[in-house]
Amino acid sequence: MPHFSRVAVIGAGAGGLVSARELSREGHHVVVFERNTQIGGTWVYSPKIESDPLGVDPDRTRIHSSLFKSLRTNIPRELMGVRDFPFVPREGEDRDPRRFPSHTEVLKYLEDFANEFGVYKFVRFGTEVVFAGLEENGKWRIEFRCENGDVDYEIFDAVVVCVGLYSQPRVAEIPGRKLLFTSIQSREKIMRGLIDGLASKCIVTIIVIPNDFGVVVLIGYSSSGTDISLELIEVAKEIHIVWRSPKTELLDRESVISNVSFHPMIESVCKDGTVVFQDGCVVLADVILHCTGYNYHFPFLETNGNVTVDDNRVGPLYKHVFPPALAPGLSFVGLPFKAMQVIPFPLFELQSNWVAGVLSKRIALPSKEEMLADVKAFYEDLEALGKPKHRTHLLGDYMMPTYCNWLATTCGCPPYEEWRKKMNISVHLYRMPNLKTYRDDWHDDELIHQAYEEFSKV
Repeated sequence: MPHFSRVAVIGAGAGGLVSARELSREGHHVVVFERNTQIGGTWVYSPKIESDPLGVDPDRTRIHSSLFKSLRTNIPRELMGVRDFPFVPREGEDRDPRRFPSHTEVLKYLEDFANEFGVYKFVRFGTEVVFAGLEENGKWRIEFRCENGDVDYEIFDAVVVCVGLYSQPRVAEIPGRKLLFTSIQSREKIMRGLIDGLASKCIVTIIVIPNDFGVVVLIGYSSSGTDISLELIEVAKEIHIVWRSPKTELLDRESVISNVSFHPMIESVCKDGTVVFQDGCVVLADVILHCTGYNYHFPFLETNGNVTVDDNRVGPLYKHVFPPALAPGLSFVGLPFKAMQVIPFPLFELQSNWVAGVLSKRIALPSKEEMLADVKAFYEDLEALGKPKHRTHLLGDYMMPTYCNWLATTCGCPPYEEWRKKMNISVHLYRMPNLKTYRDDWHDDELIHQAYEEFSKV
């Protein structure tokens, strides 16, 4: 017989919203805890900055947004939407019909989704989860801080964690970096004025106050790094990009102009801003931008050591979702990543469908021992391939379709459509040689046609 649980979903970003829908469809009683006053999570832009942008001070003022002002998606809208609610252009003066829309359009899509499926009624705004732990009776205790500062608690059968991905910045470990900490606090606001919101959510170190952007060292060249570098080209005197594995032959030759240089890792930095690269090059930097991503961070979660974060590996987790010792009462939605290759919203849909089905006993998990053995074999495979722990949840080499098809088969859902796989690869390969233009000029019209044919059946 089906079993229906009272489930706490932590976070009303995309993962939390999709999870709430899947859980409620399955018949579970859902409460979504959201610290902010609106849904959207990381898709809610804020021009505010943290008091300590390097994330060193645990008591810093936290701004829970990882967007920069001019951000547009690097994934086409055909891929982004959940299967039964496509992300198609909608009419309205405030809507963005572009294929690669702005972050505001993504937020509107999530608001449309929440309205369409009645998710708002599950969300408690202004409630920050400060503790989630297992009781002796196998239930989960959720303690939360209300807007008035009071802390209360409720008991749940299960917890789905949909936060912690974009709140703890990862800072490049560079010899001498701590020498620069004192210059950060007093000059961050000045940098915000210079950037005007462009890089509001990358980590900024100001050595001097330049008249313009002067000499910029940009660490990291994934999604945000590439976008920010292109916008800085016209205003910076020099841009020095630190890229662990540069593939400059793939770069748009129009963007690799005289004021852009690529380097391997940084050897050291000095207090005056001198940066020594491993290739022997030395520059005097005015600004250092850390476009180095985020660490998983779950300060509220108490699992008695059954789940840890070690070098950004959250584990042990069976298939990136269930900790064997605490399954099915605890699960995580949204951990797998890879820029341009992992498509988040459809991934959330399948992961949360699996969670919902397991909690209702529609889907059976393997035994604890079998799950632990699977995780052990997975870790051994990563080690044999030379993959460090912090790449545990990275679904590179176009692994998302394989993972999603496993989830779909387990859940009894249709497989990952072939057009999605082809479009994902096509866009990814076209992007790097065409960084300036790929969002507005593309060559996969036949795949777009297939997508909209599929959408017409919904």
